Amino acid sequence: MTEMHEPTVTEPSSTQDPVRWARRNGPDEAVPELAALLNGVDIDPGVRSRRDAGEVYRVRSPLGHEATLFSRYDDVRAVHGDAERLRLDAIGPSAGLAAAGVDDEDMKHRRAGRLLMLDPPEHTRLRRLVTATFTVRRARALAPRIQAIVNEHLDAMAATGPPTDLVSAFALPVPSLVICELLGVPYADRAEFGARSNRFFDTTMSPRERVRLDAEADAYMQALVARHRQNPGDDLLSLLIREHGSGALSDEELVGLADLLLIAGHETTANVISLGTLALLHHPDQLALVRDDPSTVHNAIEELLRFTSVLHSGFVRVAVEDTTIGRHQVRRGDHVVTSLHAANRDPTLLADGDELDVTRARCPHLAFGHGIHHCLGATLARLELQLALPALLQRFPGLRLAAPETTPDFKDRALIHGLRSLPVTW
Repeated sequence: MTEMHEPTVTEPSSTQDPVRWARRNGPDEAVPELAALLNGVDIDPGVRSRRDAGEVYRVRSPLGHEATLFSRYDDVRAVHGDAERLRLDAIGPSAGLAAAGVDDEDMKHRRAGRLLMLDPPEHTRLRRLVTATFTVRRARALAPRIQAIVNEHLDAMAATGPPTDLVSAFALPVPSLVICELLGVPYADRAEFGARSNRFFDTTMSPRERVRLDAEADAYMQALVARHRQNPGDDLLSLLIREHGSGALSDEELVGLADLLLIAGHETTANVISLGTLALLHHPDQLALVRDDPSTVHNAIEELLRFTSVLHSGFVRVAVEDTTIGRHQVRRGDHVVTSLHAANRDPTLLADGDELDVTRARCPHLAFGHGIHHCLGATLARLELQLALPALLQRFPGLRLAAPETTPDFKDRALIHGLRSLPVTW
């Protein structure tokens, strides 16, 4: 496949194209940072009002690209469902990354193996190989071990006693240990890759810092792949090496896949556990249902996934030909991005989408994305949440916020929304 390069696009000013620019941002309005458009567990009021008015506007992505933000449910589905005209693999380096020495060839290497940055045919080939190994059956077979990990951490919380930080004591270590065991990553390395993933999702990092961080992650993963080649086990990474690592998958692709699965596989689930617990603590009647009625758990997890939308935005795409999304024209060379958080609460999806209702019938939310890039680990994430949250609430039926008058410590300006800490008592 020939690598596609980002077309040169001149950003319209208020005098160059006033109609097009006015519908995206007012002539005197600064371009906001996408990662800053969060309001705790709620939607940023500006995003909500523009979504409801059917407007699109300019934002700045975490990597520095300016892009048009789509936030209506139908528009977001359309963006994520069009991998032919709206491409991830045609994105070039932002001005900041280019200044840090990243060029188009570097971008190609940065995408290798990382499914969320690839499109067909490369995405199709890699996804097929990984899906054949990381099956739904394999994920579900982990249930007894996941339950044991959950119980071990609940026992530790009980032994230590309240108050405790739910994030560091439970929400983060449980999915971290699960993904470590799944991939064959030494649990002793958890602190190292945990700190690295926290930095990875921090959008305040400079482009040069991000380049250094990516180099550190690649070095770690290269060493991990090399160790698994020498001493393979029955973990997922060893299986990928054994079945595809002698031709179908290059070492560069194995490194990218492992890095994606490791970071995404614990960070997202950990934040749903912490944000979901916070949401339930604010709705004690619904918390009681999840704690006491097993029949509510599956729908409750879907509702918490929708309501929290920890992956609050999609990745930036570039139009490789003219197209339309809803009633908005997208021209060749335009960058586009989506607000999954706003789409999941769109009144066209749910009339009361801003409300938490764990009894609600499952709806086609976009917490795991949509289209060919729908999250590969969705089954595992659901399973972890279905086991972890009810067990937490049952073990500590008096669970409550240790400092209810204190504003929660949200991860502002992060790629994955969540909490830095959540002090609880019981």
